[in-house]
Amino acid sequence: MSGALEIVAVDGLAEVTPGARLGELIVAALRDRGGDLTSSDAVVVSQKAVSKAEGRIRDLAEVEPGARARELARRLGKDARLVELILSESRAVIRAERDVLIVETHGGWICANAGIDASNVPGDDRVALLPEDADRSARRIRREIRAASNCSPAVVIADSFGRPWRVGQSDVAIGGAGLDPLDDWRGRRDRAGRELSATVVAVADEVAAAADLVRRKDSAQPACVIRGLERHVIADDGPGARAMQRPAGEDLFR
Repeated sequence: MSGALEIVAVDGLAEVTPGARLGELIVAALRDRGGDLTSSDAVVVSQKAVSKAEGRIRDLAEVEPGARARELARRLGKDARLVELILSESRAVIRAERDVLIVETHGGWICANAGIDASNVPGDDRVALLPEDADRSARRIRREIRAASNCSPAVVIADSFGRPWRVGQSDVAIGGAGLDPLDDWRGRRDRAGRELSATVVAVADEVAAAADLVRRKDSAQPACVIRGLERHVIADDGPGARAMQRPAGEDLFR
């Protein structure tokens, strides 16, 4: 069938601990269940699993909030220790209104709370930070998969982001390797022969969102395999997910 995708959640992955080689774990889990990978596949990995493997877990009991964090926490009704971590992971505060703290992270992502999250993190008052460089993380996981399986599927690291003007969260790509993150149709023509002038498809984000549909937030399935993306998977690592960040000079909304 042309135009079809197959999306399969990877079962059998244990709780990820610091230093874990996620690529090897994913290959082993697939093989334990009779599966394998090809170089035309894409592997989507949750940010939380990557952060755990990279030791990006913090205990709020060990955080001492500064004056700015305490002031923002009082105004927004947040834990001052969490606000201190958010500020430490951010290059700029974009909005601080009601109970919302929107920031630009050091990695260039504009999101709530610098992507810091306590869900699916074992223990009380412990939170996960975003990977320091999720594109670098994706490249490392791809190398681990290649070493363990002798093939090089694309790797996407996905995280849930809120969306301005729309209710609900959707998974987006914050890291990538081996995938063209954008499919630029500008200059091409549609079926009616009209030249397209603005269409750039966010392929990596669509891959991340599609993978999220086959696993629940409580399913303990931090990775998925997507088949049918051959035209977007590339041999080299490519520009990564940061290629999707809109330059500040083109941003109409901040």
